Amino acid sequence: MAKKEETPNMVEQFAEFKELKNIDKTTMISVLEESFRNVLAKMFGTDENLDVILNPDKGDVQIFQNLKVVPDGEVENPNLQISLSDARADDDPEAEVGEEHSREIIFENFGRRAILNLRQTLQSRILDLQKEAVYNKFKELEGELITGEVYQTWSRETLLLDDENNELLLPKSEAIPGDFFRKGETVRAVIANVDNKNNNPKITVSRINEQFLRRLFELEVPEIHDGLISIRAVARIPGERAKIAVESYDERIDPVGACVGVKGSRIHGIVRELRNENIDVICYTTNPSLFIQRALSPARISNIRLDEANHKAEVFLRPEEVSLAIGKNGNNIKLATMLTGYEIDVYRDTEMIYEDDIYLDDFADEIDGWVIDAFKNAGCVTAKSILNSPREELLEKTDLEESTIDDVLEILRREYEDEDDNAQEETPADDNSEAKS
Repeated sequence: MAKKEETPNMVEQFAEFKELKNIDKTTMISVLEESFRNVLAKMFGTDENLDVILNPDKGDVQIFQNLKVVPDGEVENPNLQISLSDARADDDPEAEVGEEHSREIIFENFGRRAILNLRQTLQSRILDLQKEAVYNKFKELEGELITGEVYQTWSRETLLLDDENNELLLPKSEAIPGDFFRKGETVRAVIANVDNKNNNPKITVSRINEQFLRRLFELEVPEIHDGLISIRAVARIPGERAKIAVESYDERIDPVGACVGVKGSRIHGIVRELRNENIDVICYTTNPSLFIQRALSPARISNIRLDEANHKAEVFLRPEEVSLAIGKNGNNIKLATMLTGYEIDVYRDTEMIYEDDIYLDDFADEIDGWVIDAFKNAGCVTAKSILNSPREELLEKTDLEESTIDDVLEILRREYEDEDDNAQEETPADDNSEAKS
């Protein structure tokens, strides 16, 4: 009696395992049938003439072997054939030669070794299923933020465990310079890569991936999470500096202000998470000239020449602005290049005509802001860059009315004429003073 309960007990144990590992009922039935067939195939040489009927609700399994009835004494393969007399003696008195006879197989009768073999096959298959489930789950989460607890730290990598005890590997090469973790500490990272070599899932996470910065902003800025603000481009030098270009789909929302927060409340949390990595947030624009100007902030450029076909830009700056454009260790221009996708060359503007140049923003009280933006979009950000450009070229680049162009030129020329008049008035005074002395 005890032997007959072996198989039902085994099915019940499998059902319990299924609940723990979140294996669905359909998969459970499929795996159980597959395991029985694998063991039976080894015992009988084939499973093609076997029917395995599972009833997981009751916890029982029935196995039937379908054999061809042959005349007595002509049985060549007892796993495929049965003699007529044996078939009639096996509860089938009307059996005839050539027909098929089904015989129930009591698995428990094969002894302990067969049952142990079946359990081992089940455990192996379930383990494979669990690995597949882990791989499929995390493969879909690539690029998403995840939190893990530090379990162990080695010289080249750190092992994290998520809330389901799945192992996450954070290589040193994917950690921010300055990262130092203690056992039990909670760490945030982004799932960078998931592979399944030899059915052994490996989940690699990163804190230097640009997606990590994106996800942190989504977490800290509700407008990004809700889709009102979009992150259009990200460039990072991990642990040093980053630039992020954002765009608002609602004119009432200032994308830069929303990302920074009141007194930097939103961005400060991100900066701390990134080990004090400096973050520049700029407004995205489809105009490459203006985008490059913004990307090179805090430097203020004098002029820019674009080669859109080859994605190259020549940027001219006053001597005192060059160091700002390049930045410490060349980080600013490197990030601007990464952010815009343009190869940027910086040139020192040493021509005398620019020594007394004035930025267009300084004329905001005389020239409308949208007009100033039109000139800046065309790469003209200073008075001299406009005055020294052909009028036809300004019309073509800015797409402004002729009268508007002329008004701007008149305002700029008047500024320099006033300066010349002032200089001339001062000169005679100096000469007289010299004569009197």
